[in-house]
Amino acid sequence: MPGLAAAAAEPLSLTFHPSREQGTNRLAGCLARAARKGDVIALVGDLGAGKTAFARAFVRALCDPVEEVPSPTFTLVQIYEAPDFPIWHFDLYRIDDADEAIELGVEEAFATAVSLIEWPERLGRLLPADRLEVRIAAPPDAGEEAREIVLLAGPAWGGRLAGVDRCFRAADGG
Repeated sequence: MPGLAAAAAEPLSLTFHPSREQGTNRLAGCLARAARKGDVIALVGDLGAGKTAFARAFVRALCDPVEEVPSPTFTLVQIYEAPDFPIWHFDLYRIDDADEAIELGVEEAFATAVSLIEWPERLGRLLPADRLEVRIAAPPDAGEEAREIVLLAGPAWGGRLAGVDRCFRAADGG
């Protein structure tokens, strides 16, 4: 069961255990509808955890449900035009230095778009402290499609997490 937890000096957190890809896609859609221009969403997880699949569902929720959303592994960044703001999807796995991200336009994205960032730790000092971190993991022995997704929210997201939780539970039937 998802739950909100807060501590005075720690970010708010929300944990989900979707058992199938459809649940993960639904969560990404709820998160997309809560997003605002200037949001930075850090997608954290091992190779194959589902970061790109989560980003794909996020983009499709705001753009077109059949939008082509390839992994930006080789292009490093893909830009999509949603009705209210652009979405910049970064895959920083192949960069060696945070300054390379500046050349990709990460600072412009932070100011004018929603930024979905795979391998955000590669940004180092450039990664904003006030962000939403989406930690995706495949729990051992839980089935091929099972995931644990933990949302860690900075102050800008704190008030929106409850709405994400309600959206996901309502779509889940409870």
